[in-house]
Amino acid sequence: MRLLVISHTPHYEYQGVISGWGSTIRELDHLAGLFDELVHLAPLYTGPPPESSLPYSSKKIKFIPVKPAGGDGFKDKLSIFGAVPVWLKAMRHEINSADAIHIRCPAGISLIALFAQKLWGRGKPSWVKYAGNWKPSNKEFWSYRMQRFWLGHNFHRGIVTVNGTWLHQPAHIITFNNPSFSQIEWFHAKQEAAEKDLSFPLKFVFVGRADEAKGVGRILEIAAQLLGKGIAFHLDVIGDGPNREIFEQAAVERGLSDQVSFLGWKNRLEINKYYKDAHFILLPSTSEGWPKVLSEAMAYGVVPLASDISSIPSILSNAKSGLAIPSNDINSFARTIISYVEDPLKWKRESQNGVIAAESFTYEYYLNAVCKFFNNAWKIELGK
Repeated sequence: MRLLVISHTPHYEYQGVISGWGSTIRELDHLAGLFDELVHLAPLYTGPPPESSLPYSSKKIKFIPVKPAGGDGFKDKLSIFGAVPVWLKAMRHEINSADAIHIRCPAGISLIALFAQKLWGRGKPSWVKYAGNWKPSNKEFWSYRMQRFWLGHNFHRGIVTVNGTWLHQPAHIITFNNPSFSQIEWFHAKQEAAEKDLSFPLKFVFVGRADEAKGVGRILEIAAQLLGKGIAFHLDVIGDGPNREIFEQAAVERGLSDQVSFLGWKNRLEINKYYKDAHFILLPSTSEGWPKVLSEAMAYGVVPLASDISSIPSILSNAKSGLAIPSNDINSFARTIISYVEDPLKWKRESQNGVIAAESFTYEYYLNAVCKFFNNAWKIELGK
């Protein structure tokens, strides 16, 4: 069986090697094991890849490059119109030769892929993964709203997988965890977490892009409150961005030089060393689907304190680990941390709850779930 995947995942060809965003590449490497061939149609950029990129390891994957277009700026978004004819031509060819279609939303190319699937993919199993916030409360791009409208009304006549559980969720929309690690990786992390207890100095970790939207400035405010209350702690900020130096200076101005370390970008193996020691992961961001760093940290018994947006509240509530807090409520973040200090057994209980819940974010759990809905929806047994 031949699966066509259409996504916005940026790819780079450098020194004869094609690589893409590491998280997606790892996921597709595992997904390819269920099919005879997996074809990935996605944009190809020039220049050296970011450090977070990885090459494919599965020999079953064929990459189909298309012209990149889109972005955050108005002119960037207009560039999509010039790319559409090329995208449609490539999509039509690949859809016609595919046995099943998998579109990863939201993105400009994903919107075009939904129309292409409607035109040329009728009757073929179609699975759309919506990785963003399924029911956002803030203003967002019109194209995202259109994609959710299209998928919510099941115009593609297929399955939609989303992060979290939502009120009035139609039968064709399936709650689905984004995989983050293998069963073996989870088992090793579980062993590390078993030895953890809440102790001083408290150890916090942030993993992500070092910018205001991800909440780095708010984390420094939380840290300043804890310092003012005499709580011993250390915060590791893992990630990079153009505003990193501004945040470093802000930490100095708040008297946090000894308590906060800005470590820059780290690969997964390096980040795991920080998860191993951390008590809490802080993520007061303003826009998320499900941040994989939370499930990665939970596997190591790190209790998540994150913003109350998207799927985060429902997933943390079901896991009985950590808390979802309004991103701008600095006082609540600080009070919550203090409540764990006053009740270390509660922290230990939620730490272990997080470890147990994290098993559902393994690739093995993900593949079993994919097999299940292919069988239920289309009577197709994958991997046979």
